[in-house]
Amino acid sequence: MKKGFSLPLWVTGAAKSAAKKLIGLPYENHELIKIPNDKNRIKIKVHSAGLINGKSQALGISFVDSGLDLDLTQNLEIWTIVSLEKTFVKLDKSLDLINIIPGYGVGIYQKTSEICISNFAKEVLVTNLIDILPEGYKLNLEIILPNGKFLAERTSNQSFGIVEGLSIIGTSADTFSSASPEQLKNAKAQLERIVLNQFSETIIFVIGENGFHLAKSFNTEIPVIKVGNWIGPLLVDAAIKKIKTVILFGYHGKLIKLAGGIFHTHNHLADARIEILVYLAVKEEVPIEIIKQLSQANTVEDAWLILESCSLSLAHIIWNKLSDTVEKRSIEYVNRYTKTDMQVAAIIFDKKRNIRWSGKNGKDYISTFKGI
Repeated sequence: MKKGFSLPLWVTGAAKSAAKKLIGLPYENHELIKIPNDKNRIKIKVHSAGLINGKSQALGISFVDSGLDLDLTQNLEIWTIVSLEKTFVKLDKSLDLINIIPGYGVGIYQKTSEICISNFAKEVLVTNLIDILPEGYKLNLEIILPNGKFLAERTSNQSFGIVEGLSIIGTSADTFSSASPEQLKNAKAQLERIVLNQFSETIIFVIGENGFHLAKSFNTEIPVIKVGNWIGPLLVDAAIKKIKTVILFGYHGKLIKLAGGIFHTHNHLADARIEILVYLAVKEEVPIEIIKQLSQANTVEDAWLILESCSLSLAHIIWNKLSDTVEKRSIEYVNRYTKTDMQVAAIIFDKKRNIRWSGKNGKDYISTFKGI
């Protein structure tokens, strides 16, 4: 498999090159990036760096090489604009010395207008920029993704309340396709480490970076693993490793596939979400006029809005039934491969990142995510 690195490293490479140029160091066509809690340094190619605005700022440019053929960010152009600002008070935290500003094409949370960036991305930026700063100064760092706004329209960002562009939420230096065997291998290794080092009877599975970021924001002590689209094999692996409860935490547009018996959820392999919803509506004896409208919906979110506009109570009945079916079909899947008394608990959130529904088992855990 072609080797590549995640978006935060390419942002850091451009930012480090710009910061060095700003303080008078010569431009180099690559930067060695330090990874927190790792002795290795990763070589990141930088396209260019130069002084701008009367030499008061510097611009660094890089292009993402994720190594993944189906990655939306592959070859993504990154601009980073840096400037120094005199500080007259001592700042105790390193993060306070790096002011990260979301520029054009960078995703922000709709509710707060704050940049959508993972803790890992922040740590990588701070780790690599803090030593460059002259004493008594802090660094203003504006990140710009010229094509980010366009590309964001092809993601589910808006489903997570993220607008204006792409998120910077990589959680590791290496990249793994959510559909690749490497992602499955990585997730299995994480599960093995949790079992060996901090055995937990309960574990949380999420599919992608957005779900992972949201799950971690609740500060739960329950371990969280990003399983990519390999939900089925990871459920079986959890059962074999004697995990007692797996919480499937996800956006309804992904977890609905499990209710239809689809346990590798990548869109390139299978996408029957509307058909599954129509099937559930038929079982619940929803009026035929509403079922016809559901069958014509373009997305699961559109279908939810159709149900909600017809009857809010009916909409919640369908989505709670969906959650129950996710739990039921998941255990049926696991029992095809290994006999287990493991429970699966489904907790589902909506487009606005609100925790909305759960299955019968999920009701025991939903307070963890709602902060009750």
